[in-house]
Amino acid sequence: MQKKILVVEDEESLLKLESILLTTKGYLVQGVTTGLAALEAIDEEMPDLVLLDVMLPKMDGFEVCSRLKGNPATQHIPVILLTAKKTPEDINRGKEVGADEYITKPFKSAMVMDTIANLLKD
Repeated sequence: MQKKILVVEDEESLLKLESILLTTKGYLVQGVTTGLAALEAIDEEMPDLVLLDVMLPKMDGFEVCSRLKGNPATQHIPVILLTAKKTPEDINRGKEVGADEYITKPFKSAMVMDTIANLLKD
């Protein structure tokens, strides 16, 4: 069965790129551009994994991740934070909010694909 991945990225070009990349690897992809839209999409679709940008309008990725991991219905969903924020404080914050992986931009798509594949192993 196809795995569903929710991509949360406010930069349209990057959202398209990530979506194409994941689709060609056989994943079902839904893309949203805000943290609030991400939470709504997760409620409706229950994805198998969330690829989450940190710098988002209104509600950042840390907050989205924290809410996901704090909710018993969604805490099992792996979250990969994909961000340009790479200070030790940011990386620690990612761990604190429960992110499964923290990948900094610019990223190598092969590395992201491997990380996704590892997290989605049955």
